[in-house]
Amino acid sequence: MATPGRRGAAALLLLPVLALALAVLPPPARGFSLPLQRPADCGDSHYFDVSRLACGPCGAHQRQSAGGTSCVCQPGYRMVSSNGGSSLVCEKCPESMSGVTQDGWNCIICPKGLTPEGKCKCLNNEILVERSIDGILLNEALCVHCNGSEQSFSASDGSGNRCVRCEQTFINVSKYCDCSSPNILTGGLCFSATESLPPKGVATVRFAQLGITLTSAWFLKNLQSSASACWLYSNLTACQALGNMCVMNMNSLSSSITDACGLFQYIYVNTARLGTAHSIAFWRHNLPWLYYGDQPGLASQVLETNNFPTIFSFKGTDKDVKLQFIAASFDAAGNFLKWQSLEGGILQLCPDTQTKLNAAYTFGTTYQQSCKISVSKILLDFANPIFYDLFLEYNDDNGQQYLWAVPVLNLNLQYSEMFVNQGSNRNNWLLTRRFFLVDALSGKENDLGKLPRVIRIASKITISIRLVSHTQRGTIYPPLITIAYTDVLIQNPETQSVMVSFSVSYEMNQSEAQIQTDITLGVLGGLAVLWSLLKTAGWKRRTGSSIIDLQTVLKFILFYAGDLANVFFIVTVGKGIYWLVFFKAQQFVSVLLPLPSQEEDFVTYIACAFSLKALQLLQLLVSQLTIDIFFIDWERPKGKVLKAVEGEGVIKSAAAPVSIWRTYFIANEWNEIQTMRKINPLFQVLAVLFFLEVVGFSNLALMDSSSSLTRSSESYIATWSRILRFGVSAALWLAIAFLQIMVFSVFYERFVEDKISQFVDLCCMSNISVFLLSHSCFGYYIHGRSVHGHADTNMEEINMNLKREAENLCSQRGLIPNTDCQTFQISISRKMRLHYDRIHETLIRVHKEMDYIVKDKLLLERVLGMEFMEPIEKSIFYNDEGQSFSDVLYYGNETTLLIFDILFFSVVDLASQSFVLAAILTYLQQEIFRFIRNTLGQKNLASKTLVDERFLI
Repeated sequence: MATPGRRGAAALLLLPVLALALAVLPPPARGFSLPLQRPADCGDSHYFDVSRLACGPCGAHQRQSAGGTSCVCQPGYRMVSSNGGSSLVCEKCPESMSGVTQDGWNCIICPKGLTPEGKCKCLNNEILVERSIDGILLNEALCVHCNGSEQSFSASDGSGNRCVRCEQTFINVSKYCDCSSPNILTGGLCFSATESLPPKGVATVRFAQLGITLTSAWFLKNLQSSASACWLYSNLTACQALGNMCVMNMNSLSSSITDACGLFQYIYVNTARLGTAHSIAFWRHNLPWLYYGDQPGLASQVLETNNFPTIFSFKGTDKDVKLQFIAASFDAAGNFLKWQSLEGGILQLCPDTQTKLNAAYTFGTTYQQSCKISVSKILLDFANPIFYDLFLEYNDDNGQQYLWAVPVLNLNLQYSEMFVNQGSNRNNWLLTRRFFLVDALSGKENDLGKLPRVIRIASKITISIRLVSHTQRGTIYPPLITIAYTDVLIQNPETQSVMVSFSVSYEMNQSEAQIQTDITLGVLGGLAVLWSLLKTAGWKRRTGSSIIDLQTVLKFILFYAGDLANVFFIVTVGKGIYWLVFFKAQQFVSVLLPLPSQEEDFVTYIACAFSLKALQLLQLLVSQLTIDIFFIDWERPKGKVLKAVEGEGVIKSAAAPVSIWRTYFIANEWNEIQTMRKINPLFQVLAVLFFLEVVGFSNLALMDSSSSLTRSSESYIATWSRILRFGVSAALWLAIAFLQIMVFSVFYERFVEDKISQFVDLCCMSNISVFLLSHSCFGYYIHGRSVHGHADTNMEEINMNLKREAENLCSQRGLIPNTDCQTFQISISRKMRLHYDRIHETLIRVHKEMDYIVKDKLLLERVLGMEFMEPIEKSIFYNDEGQSFSDVLYYGNETTLLIFDILFFSVVDLASQSFVLAAILTYLQQEIFRFIRNTLGQKNLASKTLVDERFLI
């Protein structure tokens, strides 16, 4: 809480309270608990003490009243004095006058016998008369016949034609029904001027939101009388009524001690001698429990020192999976109404079905309900305020029912004119106990029968459940109910409305999980830096440059963007699947989902991963669309032809031209496989959507304890968890993609068609090699030189060649004799690169003086994706049985494309909360990028191979 200096004069009120609280703190094992007792449980010799919410003994010759909240004299005994509760003195009636009057104050003769309560009895068609017309008590009761009337009458018919006893305070003060000066008449009670009365009360109510302070007709009538009766007579009902008026004033405390809360605190401080209820330091005997105390840090102690003494699970009996909230309810006058469970929508102002209302108290279900209610309906349904003391029920080891007090955080409470409960610092909070839903009473200014000028509505109610750290058995801290009230100035109730909400949230200390996430990000981020540096070094080697320039720095940034995107992706997927599995699969609760406010970092990680991966994808597209590709046609001319020499008029023999159609054919095949992927994008999107929306996997993303894939239309549908939505969708994307890739690689490519290997075979059959340069001095070579010498021939010869090759009657296809390796990674020297540039410029064949060596890559070179040996005079051809030339195609970058698709899908879903929209937009972006890659890739192919684009179909 705030320091005493900041509290000002109001803090002085609670100094004795603090001293007592420190001296009489509740035992740690019991905390703020008490046994559950109902009026019916007390028995005839006990009554239900509304101040202690427990049974108390009646005095001698007394028994429980009909309502159970006070004592009455036994039959044959009359009251001598009574101040409510057990403050009762009884006296036995003489044998000659064994009956007792209806008001219980006098003895009387009953000629027709006694009722079980010891009162006079008459026939059904008779009425009881105990006093004469002038009010004098008769010695013997009379039973008067009703003259043939068909109705039955009783002496308590409320007709007003009989005398009743004056209120006891009048008799105590003046012995008559008169309260003349100097005695004090207030609220229908009479007090002697000589008695030590509490300070004069101020009957005002402050509505801070509207800036209105008005004189309440209810307070004007009842404040002073309730305070005086509570102070002088310890009248339980009066004390409760005074407490209710303090609650209607938002439990606010200020330097003034004469408002409702000031009067309550005055009585509280000065009745310490009466002791405490249930060993709870803040609960004074005879008074309602309104405050927890004021010392700094007390709120944290109340909320975290003691664990709630029971365990909860997601699967079990109702007592294990249900929050058994129960409330003691009072009316404004201080009368105890009943114990009532919160089920059935007691605190939920919005109407709904019974099932959906009760779902709020299923453990683990994050509940949210909101609606707009008209002021006219509020005034009709809540004409009289009901006040609640909330508890959470549990059983001890012996099956005895106990209650744990639930603290209230009233956001409208003011302490020394400051809203101390609206900050996040728990040390400043001032916890309270009692609350109401609607107050349409205190805002009535002059006439209690008219509409109020202002009403106060609990517009936002939140029950917070906090899991104990490191628990494995579903142990929680005491719940906290947070209430925000809205003040409504009544103008036109039919057109006015107010938005109200009710929610139940679950939380746990996420600091450890956040630390682990940060450590993981730090470690993986550091590894990503090293990996990006190695990639940059490899890129420098492949470009043939050794200078660190601006281009090198930019390349490192691009590499790091892609690797950091993978780091964020790994962390978010891991975190999403972790929460999905451990939250939904647990029986005894050990983890709870992060709150929506705690998911912000997670959403930020996904946004970063998507942005960085998009940057990597653009860089990938640029690199693929700018590769150098060159076709080497090994076909030799067959014979010579006569050719006219233009301008000379002579005919000379020349080598027969080689057909270009094989080159066109290879170019078209290359163009077709540029955007081929290992998965079918359309099937992937439809399959994910099918499992999410049709099978029902989306229901696993609901913030409830159920792991079922189906929900009935009658059941409550909890809010979505963004972490679980990402976890479910990412897991499905990865699982379906993995299955597709496995089927594609193991079955389809082996038994149906392998387009990458087929392209290599086609190059060999066409007698054309493909020279690819993805970097200045690095690329790929597909050796397509035919072992048959010629490929430009007829079908018969081609079939013969294939038959000879199948029967091993010709040499192998490999670049090196007696080998089959046709694909290579090539690391070329600067000299060869210059030759390639000259070839491309002059359109001539490869120079014969180009020399190279063929070798296998070292294992570490393969892992790191770089070459240790720098080509100087000779270029290096690395055997590449893995056909890594697909790295310049979509095919070889499936991981990057898949991760981008998942992140795109997730970003759209998190923004729209719609899997369907995310699926549609994901497929559209796939098609857009494929179109861009196809179109620009085709132009690059035509530009680099000099194949006319019109032949690329």
